[in-house]
Amino acid sequence: MNGEKRDDCMEQMEQKLISIAVPVYNEQDNIDVLHQEIVRYMEPLPYRFELIFVDDGSRDATPLVLDRLTQQDARVRALILARNYGFQTALTCGMENADGAAVITMDGDLQHPPSLLPELIRRWEAGAEVVQTIRKDTEGASLLKKWTSRFFYKMINVISKIHITEGGSDFRLLDRKVVLSFRRFGERAKFIRGIISSIGYRQEFVYFVAPPRMAGVSKFSLGKMLHFALDGITAYSKLPLRIAFYMGLLLGLGSFFLLGHVLFIKFFTEEAVPGWATTSASVFLLGGLQLVGLGIVGEYVGRIFEEVKGRPLYLVRDELRKK
Repeated sequence: MNGEKRDDCMEQMEQKLISIAVPVYNEQDNIDVLHQEIVRYMEPLPYRFELIFVDDGSRDATPLVLDRLTQQDARVRALILARNYGFQTALTCGMENADGAAVITMDGDLQHPPSLLPELIRRWEAGAEVVQTIRKDTEGASLLKKWTSRFFYKMINVISKIHITEGGSDFRLLDRKVVLSFRRFGERAKFIRGIISSIGYRQEFVYFVAPPRMAGVSKFSLGKMLHFALDGITAYSKLPLRIAFYMGLLLGLGSFFLLGHVLFIKFFTEEAVPGWATTSASVFLLGGLQLVGLGIVGEYVGRIFEEVKGRPLYLVRDELRKK
């Protein structure tokens, strides 16, 4: 009887589908190796799996490589986006088109080790609904990148109401119910790490050291890093708006004291001289702070403007699969 139950359990697991969503942008030299590694670690497991590549408007031969790969392996699908929308949008596209009982997201540059896939699935089998990987270190990463990453996590955890674990990556496993919950988040400027941290469910962590990129160069430039950080801050904190308000309040109160000082010098002393230096400094200080405040408000208003237009988050130009 025990043997029959074990066989039934194995048969049920075999019916389950694991989806692996991989956004790629100009990764023509990495895709074949990544596919081989994923197959190597997924085939021994008692699950069916699908591998969904989302091409984020690549300008190299990535779509051609994906077309060939889909014809060679029926488990591979490729969604070719109409243009470059950015990593977070491409990742959202992959999650919205995944059909698995669990969905794993990972990068296409092999810095998310496919060897961890069995461990993520094992944690899921044990009851975890979100299995989040934490990057302890990245081999070959510059000190500047490590410092800015550490500073970002500390800052956003101070100013926002959610806690994002330092080193959290986009290499994670989500149970089907979590994916369906994620799809209900309709904002355009998605900060997925924040969403997953705040969404709840039973979460577990797996730590790893990221190896160097196998081929090509990182597409995450300083400008994109700043934009990513700004998305995270504005998505989960109103503190910048409050800081601008308090700065304006303090400077307004300070201006009354300055006015009192000017009137005292004017009417009760004979030391009044044309105070162009003081006036100029005050104008520049107040004008600069006003522009900073307007910029902060403008950033939030701009995001509201993008949301209310209701345009599609992305457009799929073509879907590649085995014919």
